[in-house]
Amino acid sequence: MSTPDLQPLYDAVLSGDAKTARAVTEQALSAGVEPLKLVQEYMVPAMGEVGRRFECNEYFVPELLLSARAMKAALELIRPLLAASGAQPAGRVVIGTVKGDLHDIGKNLVAAMLEGGGYEVIDLGVNVPPEKFVEVAQEKNANLVAMSALLTTTMPSMRTTIEAFKAAGVRNRVKIMIGGAPITQRYADEIGADGYAETAAGAVPLARKLAA
Repeated sequence: MSTPDLQPLYDAVLSGDAKTARAVTEQALSAGVEPLKLVQEYMVPAMGEVGRRFECNEYFVPELLLSARAMKAALELIRPLLAASGAQPAGRVVIGTVKGDLHDIGKNLVAAMLEGGGYEVIDLGVNVPPEKFVEVAQEKNANLVAMSALLTTTMPSMRTTIEAFKAAGVRNRVKIMIGGAPITQRYADEIGADGYAETAAGAVPLARKLAA
């Protein structure tokens, strides 16, 4: 049986075509292509290119969301197979918008980019209290925690959450990355976060660096 052409999977993720992404993935899997190959050689590079285009202002939030959705459609078929084969995700990330903040577009983008980068993402949603971050990170044995804030008034929740990890005695078990419009590297340093990404696209290289 000939190996199916997998370039359309890359193209489908890049152009945000969820239907094609899913169809090509289905074909590839039934032809016996390794699930991990699809992720590492086609989907992750495609999301990387999406990120690059976003950085260069060739793509905007709608395109980013469409690509993320296309990738999710393909991942839904692949994830159970990866789990069954015992393939480990690149890492496990607990993500959420901090307490008091109800913004989720930025967080959703970061979650999608991380998922595209091969991470298992546990999304806690918005208005997440510090103890919830700590509890889920421990329960799921996550090695990364990503926090988002869009309001200057909710930024202090990030510090409180980091303090909560310290108080629980598990701060050394997780790397904490933060982001959001008002956040700066300086603020990340000030509150003791491990990293800061200016854009959603920057979240994956940062996560890789922190996990290394």
